[in-house]
Amino acid sequence: MILYIWRHPKPMAANGFCIGQTDIKVDRRKIKRLANKIQRFVRLHQLPKVIWVSPLQRSLKVGEILAQQGFQCKVMPELAEINFGKWDGQAWAQIPKQEIDDWCNDFADFAPKGGESLQRLFNRVESWINEMTIENSERPLLAVGHAGWINAASMIVAGQEVPKIAAEWPRPMNYLEHRQLDFYPKKTDLS
Repeated sequence: MILYIWRHPKPMAANGFCIGQTDIKVDRRKIKRLANKIQRFVRLHQLPKVIWVSPLQRSLKVGEILAQQGFQCKVMPELAEINFGKWDGQAWAQIPKQEIDDWCNDFADFAPKGGESLQRLFNRVESWINEMTIENSERPLLAVGHAGWINAASMIVAGQEVPKIAAEWPRPMNYLEHRQLDFYPKKTDLS
């Protein structure tokens, strides 16, 4: 299965804040810009007009515009960004330094209160990928996603493990850019 995934447009007033599943607004012009970019890509490559989006408005709004242009828009909670729990929506400067240090030192398994660990994000991403690979192995999928989700998916495709320390986490891709990820069904041991 091939997945073409675009990172959503840059949210408004997000600088300096921990933004995971906080449902933050995006400038409508930027949403339209990404929808138009996806529309041209689909036309150029003759791809199916189906777009997968997360329920967070920075992804969902792109899907809604594409739906007005004849796309089928499929909303999947599994595509949402990592859940930072009680950190979500807070200024990074307001989060206790010790908690951030604990997270950086146990990057794979630490979860802010009420949130999910990076390991859980990887499990969620891998589960969705496996399900989609089984259901859609013949045709490419298009999605609008989030930086953390895209990084996790990229690492899974590359056969990398969940990073144990923050320094192993890749830089996020740019807003409005896309990445092609090629997934192959996992072979099962039938013996």
